Amino acid sequence: MQGAARLTPLDQFQGSLGQRVYQSLRQAILTLSYRPGEVIRKPDICDRLGVSRSPVADAVARLAADGLVDVVPQAGTFVARLSMTDIREGAFIREAIEVAAAEWVASRITDDQLRELRRNLMIQEALVADGDQQGFMALDGQMHEMMLSFTGFPRLPQVSQTAWLNVHRARQLILPVQGRLATTLAEHRAILAAFEARDPMAARQAVQHHLRQLLTYLQPLERERPDLFSAQGQP
Repeated sequence: MQGAARLTPLDQFQGSLGQRVYQSLRQAILTLSYRPGEVIRKPDICDRLGVSRSPVADAVARLAADGLVDVVPQAGTFVARLSMTDIREGAFIREAIEVAAAEWVASRITDDQLRELRRNLMIQEALVADGDQQGFMALDGQMHEMMLSFTGFPRLPQVSQTAWLNVHRARQLILPVQGRLATTLAEHRAILAAFEARDPMAARQAVQHHLRQLLTYLQPLERERPDLFSAQGQP
């Protein structure tokens, strides 16, 4: 499928019309249904989603503010290419937040919270067995959001997600790597074990190790897939 044909219909999302258009486009970009550097044709999006130009224009403006879209005068609107600088910055911010959160939560985690994490991990295991990459990604994200929410600080999940946007897109490129899902699952088990032991230092180390593994997979991609990464003079 090409372009807007890959967008998820709006009835799959909640919120106002503008919010749903934004969510559909954002999902397509984050899952690489829209590839980095690909042109965004607003009339095609209007036709696909059955909306006027106004909510599409508003959604594109929000995506540009998120750093996911580049609007180039006299050239067009493009999905932003990946940037290793942005990826490293996002990973740095995410690690700073999550490592501190893991240490904080480990000595305070409740039995109910541990049960939530165990249930999440059980579903992850089933998804890995089925080879469901996107389903696993969703549960992975939920696990990280839970850990942050357990701190009791309500803004932490949103701050972390915002920093992680470009890293999340780049992660899609390494999901097909043989054994990557199973390795990630093992890292998640280590995090849960540290929480079960209520060991702040072990939790800190497990989360730090988990997050740092990602860059070891992502760093070579800039050389292997230069078409997906930003370079001077490209939109």
